[in-house]
Amino acid sequence: MSFTLSKEQIDIQKAAREFAEKEFRPVARELDAEEKFDDRLWKGAAELGFLAVFVSENYGGLGLGYLDQCLILEEFARVDLGVTHAVESAFFGSQLIQLVGTEEQKKKYLPALCAGEMRMGVAITEADAGSDVSSVSTTAAKDGDDYIINGNKIFITNCTLADFLIVLCVTNPDHPKRHERFSTLIVETDRPGYEANPFHGKLSLRISNTGEVAFKDVRIPRANLLGEEGRGFRNIMEFFNRTRVQVAALGVGTAQGALDKAVAHARRREQFGSPLASFQMIQGKIAEMATMTEAARSICYRAASKLDSGTPDPALSSMAKWYCAEVAVKVADEAIQVHGGYGILEEYDVAHYWRNAKVLEIFEGSKEIEKIIIGRKLLGRK
Repeated sequence: MSFTLSKEQIDIQKAAREFAEKEFRPVARELDAEEKFDDRLWKGAAELGFLAVFVSENYGGLGLGYLDQCLILEEFARVDLGVTHAVESAFFGSQLIQLVGTEEQKKKYLPALCAGEMRMGVAITEADAGSDVSSVSTTAAKDGDDYIINGNKIFITNCTLADFLIVLCVTNPDHPKRHERFSTLIVETDRPGYEANPFHGKLSLRISNTGEVAFKDVRIPRANLLGEEGRGFRNIMEFFNRTRVQVAALGVGTAQGALDKAVAHARRREQFGSPLASFQMIQGKIAEMATMTEAARSICYRAASKLDSGTPDPALSSMAKWYCAEVAVKVADEAIQVHGGYGILEEYDVAHYWRNAKVLEIFEGSKEIEKIIIGRKLLGRK
């Protein structure tokens, strides 16, 4: 499948690149060093319509597609993945609200997310249930017209910043089918019993607000049930089919950014009286980096286009997420090698690209999990 971007998509791509270069690049390294985020970047992205562009116009979005969102995320991540993740995570979960939310939920949350008036997060991972979503133990017990939530989550983005989280809980613990024991619920973070503590000193995405969450008898109304009860596991899988493609776009942008740095350095740096760019070994490295990046871009765009055509392919989404994340790490690693000793200095940026790239292979399904999904699609469950 070949891709020719429309004029509108090219304009979106250009606008995203200009915004990121102007707004992200001057502050990204300082924010990373200080482990903080400037909300003006998030607000600025909202004002230009860059948040959740796949949301229907009826609910405050632009009514575009996942490919359009991927183009934006790619250009943002090309400049800085940390800032991009902080911006993108503000609407991380809106995909699920649009998919299974009630009309009231869509009207309440989606316009505010698109406008940069609310931030959200998704709470799935637990200390003993990382990649194994079906081992989640956080409970939501029924009590009249309410649910009472108890449990702990870890590695939750926007844990202390989000206005609300989508939380995967056990609501039907005795159901004979394991995957039908779970439900997804909307939990406002100002409810009594909600506690969160952010992590510091992370390898990747230091700008991102990520940490632990505890639910201690948090009471929410049944109206906060997102989708049907007992379909939480399926909801999350449908959600991942979409977000994994967006992670792929983050990988493509990160790889392209590291490649740009390597090309510029090879042209500028001289060794043995000649530019690095004149050495065949360096030319070979750059050629391999560029080819991997272009291949990653192709599979990402293809997977996004499948979503936009209404024919999501879980295996293809997993291929895109795994491959693009791996390419980001490999290209950033080779960019360090091209820089030599300078590559380990933060001021040359490529070490920064590598640090941030690494987490792409882990979150939203590690690369090992992605390979299992792909293998089962090809071989069937055994």
